[in-house]
Amino acid sequence: MYTDYFESPLGLIEFKASDAGVIQVIFCGAEQDTIRTNEITAQCQIELAEYFSGDRKVFTLPLDLQGTDFQKSVWHCLSEIPFGESATYLDIAKKVNKPKGSQAVGGANGRNPISIIVPCHRVIGSNGSLTGYAGGIERKLWLLNHEGITLKVTKEQEQLSIYDVINSRQDKTEFLN
Repeated sequence: MYTDYFESPLGLIEFKASDAGVIQVIFCGAEQDTIRTNEITAQCQIELAEYFSGDRKVFTLPLDLQGTDFQKSVWHCLSEIPFGESATYLDIAKKVNKPKGSQAVGGANGRNPISIIVPCHRVIGSNGSLTGYAGGIERKLWLLNHEGITLKVTKEQEQLSIYDVINSRQDKTEFLN
């Protein structure tokens, strides 16, 4: 297992890779493990920097997805949402042949271990509204704005500040090693 870190405008990002590909990208707050790199983590460092600078719209990193077949099918669909576009949970449910499975898709989306690269932040509510994000709704809003995606936000959401979560660890990461 290889681990490295990237200091993003949204806080510190931890990424892990096997010899086959990236297995995890999460916002980790200030927590850090021992750094051990390989060619994949080096490429991840470059591609994340390019994404945040606005020079990269498509990630080319190899992925080593760890999850159930259903989760992997959802994550594959997420990877097909282009930069600057969004999809709804219902859209993804239909693509995985579970048209009544929006909640199951939401569960798989929330357990996506490869934030940003597998763009779960591009999934929004059916009414075009901003919905939850394991990295914090503030980060999701920032990422969507970074990609030029505008959507319905509540007055409360308009007041969100990235500084409220920048040093926090991503939620729902207890299942990740």
